[in-house]
Amino acid sequence: MNRQILRLAIPNILSNLSVPLLSSYDTILMGGLSGAHIAAVGLGSMAFNFVYWNFGFLRMSTTGITAQAFGREDVAGQLATLRRAAALAAIIAVGLLLLQYPLAELTHFLLNLREGQVGMVDQYFYIRLWAAPAALLQMVLFGWFFGRQNATFPLLLTLIINVANAALSYYLVQQLEWGIEGVAWGTVGAQYLGVLCGAGFLWRELVKTREEASDTGQTASADAPALSDFIRINRDIFIRTVCLTLSFAFFYNRANALDVGTSVVAANVILLQLVNWLSYGVDGFAFAAESLVGRYQGAGDAGALRRAIRLIFAWGMGLAGVYALVYGLGNTAILPLFAPASSAPETLAAASRFLPVIVLFCLLATPCYLLDGIFIGLTASRAMRQTMLLAFAAYLLSYYAIGQHYGNWGLWGCLTFFMVMRAGMMGFWWRWKGLS
Repeated sequence: MNRQILRLAIPNILSNLSVPLLSSYDTILMGGLSGAHIAAVGLGSMAFNFVYWNFGFLRMSTTGITAQAFGREDVAGQLATLRRAAALAAIIAVGLLLLQYPLAELTHFLLNLREGQVGMVDQYFYIRLWAAPAALLQMVLFGWFFGRQNATFPLLLTLIINVANAALSYYLVQQLEWGIEGVAWGTVGAQYLGVLCGAGFLWRELVKTREEASDTGQTASADAPALSDFIRINRDIFIRTVCLTLSFAFFYNRANALDVGTSVVAANVILLQLVNWLSYGVDGFAFAAESLVGRYQGAGDAGALRRAIRLIFAWGMGLAGVYALVYGLGNTAILPLFAPASSAPETLAAASRFLPVIVLFCLLATPCYLLDGIFIGLTASRAMRQTMLLAFAAYLLSYYAIGQHYGNWGLWGCLTFFMVMRAGMMGFWWRWKGLS
């Protein structure tokens, strides 16, 4: 079981970590310009991600449904899920491009952008949005590969995309001096390269499904999974993801409302980069949970299911401990990478002051990341939706009751409380409903 977990988790960790690595690289590129550029690329990324993250259900639902079909050896069900998810991704992408102006205005409101920030943030947002069709289709491909227990293709795709992105961004920012626009266009070009490569990997995987269908006597074009289940699962995960995105939008909104200056806003961008490093790393085990839990749930193997969950928690919390140690002991080496003392000394000082919160966050937030993966594998979408709604309500209440009186410390404390509440609610739901 440990070998199965690591076979899936290690490629996922490597591919996942390249995502915040790229985001951090973009922040470093902007850090060489000014603290205002750091804040702008962070807010611009959050504006785009507010739109993009909400459709993460495309990957999550595809993984869970496909993994369960894989466990049942239901090739037709796997192919039907791929077709439905790809069609839904294409429809959403067209809608995003048609509605880009109202979406931009909505993000201005949610992030509480200051007048001086709007220009650079919009430059980044409107360019990045053209990557949405490619990014959404990649979500579907990643989810389908994960569901079929294939973590290698997602790793290769992620590395191709992020290496291309880093190279393009460096050229456009450093050589052509395009500033924040260069970072955005570098991402767009890399995403479409990723779709082209993904099509090749998909063809390889489809050849395997035809062989599997032939071996089991199935008709590969059959439409096995119920459409109503597909819609219900995607709806529930969408609502859950909107709440999660709103939680970070609320964080940025309140941070911008604080009378603390640009340095603290930029410091929060850097600290959230460290949070991203944690979440993407631990998500390697959460993604392994999606694949394995879905597989054993589909196969009806309760013993293997419980053992997989227990070991995934052990591995995930162990990795969280490593993050906490690295952040706690290596702060003087890590933070100057984002905010050099020569160009952003106030930002560096602010980030150092609030870093202890991130060390604590590593240990307290990890359980909810791992439980997300388990619930996705079980396709327990209703539980994910309900627990997220309750935790989000508790997050808002905690801020307005207590957190708002303690400035940036209160903001970080409430965000950490939100993550703890998510894990607590899911754990309670788990025992109440007996999901496993």
